[in-house]
Amino acid sequence: MADIVTMPKLGFDMAEGTLVRWVKAEGETVNKGEILAEIETDKATVEVESSFSGILHKQLVEQGAIVPVSTPIAVIAQPGEKVEDIPGSAPAVKEEKPTAPAEEKSVQVAMSQVVVTPVGMVKISPLAKRIAAQNGIDPRSLQGSGPGGRIVKRDVEAALLSPQLTVPTAAPAQAAEPKVAAPPLPVWQSGGAVMEDQRIPVDKLRGIIGKRMVESKQNVPHFYVTHEIDMDAVMNLRKQINALLPDEQKLSVNDFIVKAVALALRQFPGINASLAGNEILRHGRANVGVAVAMDSGLITVVVKDADIKPLRLISAEVKDMVARARAGKVRPDDIEGSTFSISNLGMYDVDEFSAIINPPEAAILAVGSAKQVPVVKDGMIVVGTRMKATISADHRVTDGAEAAKFMQALALNLEEPMRLMI
Repeated sequence: MADIVTMPKLGFDMAEGTLVRWVKAEGETVNKGEILAEIETDKATVEVESSFSGILHKQLVEQGAIVPVSTPIAVIAQPGEKVEDIPGSAPAVKEEKPTAPAEEKSVQVAMSQVVVTPVGMVKISPLAKRIAAQNGIDPRSLQGSGPGGRIVKRDVEAALLSPQLTVPTAAPAQAAEPKVAAPPLPVWQSGGAVMEDQRIPVDKLRGIIGKRMVESKQNVPHFYVTHEIDMDAVMNLRKQINALLPDEQKLSVNDFIVKAVALALRQFPGINASLAGNEILRHGRANVGVAVAMDSGLITVVVKDADIKPLRLISAEVKDMVARARAGKVRPDDIEGSTFSISNLGMYDVDEFSAIINPPEAAILAVGSAKQVPVVKDGMIVVGTRMKATISADHRVTDGAEAAKFMQALALNLEEPMRLMI
């Protein structure tokens, strides 16, 4: 009997996805666990594995189609099997045509990375458009190598290396808007030149991040607790461990933090929780999300059961998931199921900050830099390594006392890091 593949639901709030690319063609053999297609969600482009083995009998949607979750997208049959009653194709929207070309706006294909602009109808990804704008490159002069002729990052980078780099021509002026002479440049401007304003369309990921964060700040009563942690022992232990490991397996400070957080979550189930309607759901698993900076925004990769995994495995998993995320090859399991999140800006020399909770989670940890500072020890001023971390928590789910105790437990795990090794 033929199997029907449907658009997967890759998040609690996902309603639809874009089928970016078919990896398997019609008539091609598909084994269970093989990559069938690439789906773009609100969070990232995800590689979707097949749950069935057989022959890809029919693709029910085209590349670029926007498909509601649970809608059939393909039929997988056995060799020689006669397939009847094939489901109809899913509704798809490939692009929207501007109704008022004279307006200064861009029309973005829903849930895809193709941006269609009124001038020249150029297909270009948000990242490529931003790089082009920053370097004065006219997208109309580029040849796209992405799906459907889309201009992608590598096309702009290739143009930057070309000696025949073109500068964009000015868009035609609006007939109803008279030109106003620019005022003379101030003497203090460097080199007598001035940077022009740039209008950069908000891409899908940035738009979704903005929407979710506004909803979180408006609807979730945040409160914050900051704790300063003595990182001397962690830094010394990390140095000893990394001396024994090859470069590609060395541990980061963040690996220690992930493990320390997961162990603390065991002790404080009210922090490892979510609000589900009129109930508080206390999670049995400690799945720690790690925020990853992308060119177009943030996504969160998830270390499942981080409380029972050794540091080296946590480190390896995070490295693999981050690499896939930045290559646009995220797997569904990489980004789903977090019960608590970490946002670490320590690599940017940040003292401390507060993060916005990622619903439906009850809390998020914001991590600053581990810095050498003067500290008082046994009545003497000495050099110590300190790191500030701030928990943002949902007051509907937990309270200040529990959050403070959680931060004490986290600090103890990092200040006595052998706890992380046993």
